[in-house]
Amino acid sequence: MASNPFEDDGAEYLVLVNDENQHTLWPAALEIPAGWKVAQEASSRADSLAYVEENWTDMRPASLISGS
Repeated sequence: MASNPFEDDGAEYLVLVNDENQHTLWPAALEIPAGWKVAQEASSRADSLAYVEENWTDMRPASLISGS
């Protein structure tokens, strides 16, 4: 049975961010999808989650944040 590459605690992940400042964990072994750029280079799942928690404090898309 194949494991889910998005939930593998032993894998390395990138943190990606899009133009709306939305963040996601992305398996480092997979190609980065169009519209996303690397915010944090490959690291452990735990470190990547910590980065997202620290840096994505407003879940609203950037286009909905007024005057901030």
